[in-house]
Amino acid sequence: MTRLPGLDLLRAIAVVWVMLFHSFLVGGLGQDFKWLERYGWMGVDIFFVLSGFLIGRQVLAPLARGERLSFGDFYARRAWRILPAFVVVLAIYVAFPQWREAEGLAPWWMFATFTFNLLIDYGTQQAFSHAWSLCVEEHFYLVFPALAVFMAKRPSVAKFVGLCAFVVVGGVAVRAGTWLHYDAVQPDRPWFVEDLYYPTWCRLDGLLAGVVLAVIVVFRPATWERMTRRGNAFLAVGVAGMALAFWLFEQRTGLIGNAVGWPVLSWSIACLVVAGASSQSWIGRRAMPGAGWIAAISYSLYLSHKLVFAAVDRTWGEALAGHGLPTFAVYAVATLAGGAALHYAVERPFLRLRERRRDAARPRLAEAGA
Repeated sequence: MTRLPGLDLLRAIAVVWVMLFHSFLVGGLGQDFKWLERYGWMGVDIFFVLSGFLIGRQVLAPLARGERLSFGDFYARRAWRILPAFVVVLAIYVAFPQWREAEGLAPWWMFATFTFNLLIDYGTQQAFSHAWSLCVEEHFYLVFPALAVFMAKRPSVAKFVGLCAFVVVGGVAVRAGTWLHYDAVQPDRPWFVEDLYYPTWCRLDGLLAGVVLAVIVVFRPATWERMTRRGNAFLAVGVAGMALAFWLFEQRTGLIGNAVGWPVLSWSIACLVVAGASSQSWIGRRAMPGAGWIAAISYSLYLSHKLVFAAVDRTWGEALAGHGLPTFAVYAVATLAGGAALHYAVERPFLRLRERRRDAARPRLAEAGA
């Protein structure tokens, strides 16, 4: 898929927003940036919608052409994309406890098996906790291709709509039930993170919203074209929906936001993705300087930024405290440098190796087909 400047912009906003939110680890960046930090956790949901959209297209496109989906190729491509940088960062967390942003680290096998988000003891295992979202992504990669193949055997609009409704309504019910149960019986345990915020089954709304967009692109291209022609209208709806989500999550751990706020947030982001994919919208018609580069290194930035925060805090934390823009600038430059180093030293070489292996395999596949 050709890189789209609007989607690059959304990806860049997502990773910067998450890093701003995590600045609480070093005492925040000052009062001038509190309004930016507060809702930064929503950046992860932007990633979820984008992932559902992009991976959904990758999986659904061959099925729409009547071809068989190569599970081996799909999982190999995901492994080359995700694992190298992840393994390097995990190794740093395990081997160098003094570099962590928090003292407690879950056993390495929870990260290696991507079960961390389901088994974490958040009270004592907060180091590298942002890996929870990678676990959700891996579970999506594991289940979605098989589900897509199953649904494609006997495609049905009613069946697809029913499945979507089940995921949305079921998510609302599970989150509301979890909130009501644990708020009453275990108010002193970090149940919000362990049983509601991190578990995969509570965080399917963003991935679903992205997959629905992918289904429209692949199976209803004329509809998708009409949607992208109205990119600015979708942008306006998305911004309005985000404002509603801000209101619903006024109390981040409250019942209303965690019951119905996630679908509102996810479908609002989906509208922004439509605008980002449109060459006629304000955010999609031209590239914003720097956004494409930040988007390209966003995965490495996400993995490494807490380690960099901790390093800067240990080195210059006292001198930087309370200085507003200079504090922001130092942390920003350091995190970009750390993410870029991981990207260019680890992530990018393995991506190039993946492409070389794919190119080398093409002649063999063509010969076998002949």
